[in-house]
Amino acid sequence: MTNYYVYYRADPARHDELRRAIEALFALIESQTGVRGRWMRRRDEPTTFMEVYEGVADERGFEALLARETAALGLERHTESFVCA
Repeated sequence: MTNYYVYYRADPARHDELRRAIEALFALIESQTGVRGRWMRRRDEPTTFMEVYEGVADERGFEALLARETAALGLERHTESFVCA
């Protein structure tokens, strides 16, 4: 299983708009993959956000879905993936 960490910067003024978009994204991803995402903001930097997706079994399918569904957000997103050591 693979864990994904997606981080990006966004204007804090977009927080409410982003929350709605991210919640819709999480619902879609969960319905198609069974993986529920978590959304966080960096504690000491209000412009840095992170999505966490844990326990992804179908990496290719997940990555394709994530890329397709997040293109409209208009954010420069950075994705890293990890597996258990």
